Amino acid sequence: MAQVVFALLALFLVSLCTGQDFCPKEKCPQYKVVETHQDFEVRLYGATNWITTKLDSTGARDYLAANSRLKNYVKRQAEAGFEISDDCWPVLVTVTEGEGDPKMSVSWFVPSGGKKAEISDPLVKLESKPEATIYVRVFGGAPSTATGQENTKILREALASTGKTFDPNTHAAATYESYFSFTHHNEIWISAASQQQN
Repeated sequence: MAQVVFALLALFLVSLCTGQDFCPKEKCPQYKVVETHQDFEVRLYGATNWITTKLDSTGARDYLAANSRLKNYVKRQAEAGFEISDDCWPVLVTVTEGEGDPKMSVSWFVPSGGKKAEISDPLVKLESKPEATIYVRVFGGAPSTATGQENTKILREALASTGKTFDPNTHAAATYESYFSFTHHNEIWISAASQQQN
């Protein structure tokens, strides 16, 4: 009997993580798949809103501190009557390489609707991004700096081999579950060259 229950539970969990069903419509940015390739897909995302804070390094302590700043910002907004959901996905870690150390940030998706946030915070900014074409590579496993770098390299090589133009210095890692989840849907996002993300 226990094996039957486990098999049904496993089937249920797998059914939750297939296709575009990996994220509820009201909790994630909406997009349309424009092209599908072996190593990536081309998505057209509608305009989106995000709350963003600086990430000092890829270390766990700095990541937790950045998430804490975003949580505190959402809490202060709620106390002032400006509702921002804190259970939306993805969480984006954006990396921009250049001279010196890379610039990094953590962003939480903010669904449209409701009252807009108005409390200013020097450490957190509300960003509005226009409709954009994004190249996306999907991969599983617990997210880490190493798997992010590996999949970014694979995506950049695939984009170059198919003649896609893109900014080679900026990418974002998108995660859709808690680090402690049993399953993980992760993505690398690279913007089309004419529509680079902030």
